[in-house]
Amino acid sequence: MNNEKWDETKQYAHHKKRGAKTFRRGKALAFLERLKLKRSTIQQQLDQPEFQSIQQILIGELKAIDMMMEEFKQVFELQETETNNQKGCEEQNEKN
Repeated sequence: MNNEKWDETKQYAHHKKRGAKTFRRGKALAFLERLKLKRSTIQQQLDQPEFQSIQQILIGELKAIDMMMEEFKQVFELQETETNNQKGCEEQNEKN
């Protein structure tokens, strides 16, 4: 009987850990999407004539964001398909 209680506690702890990991992964994916949005905004600015005077700065920022995104993906073991899947899920939730 004591072993049964231990197994239940162990299973609960296992599920609890997985839930927290999923939550953190969701936050990591959301942060990566924000980085993509910032990158997109800077890319658009790069193509606009009024930002011509700071073009080199914008190029530097693009390179820095690209580097950060790649490192972030590696650290959190994110795949490009995961970020696309989350975006699809968010769009689906907005529709409902």
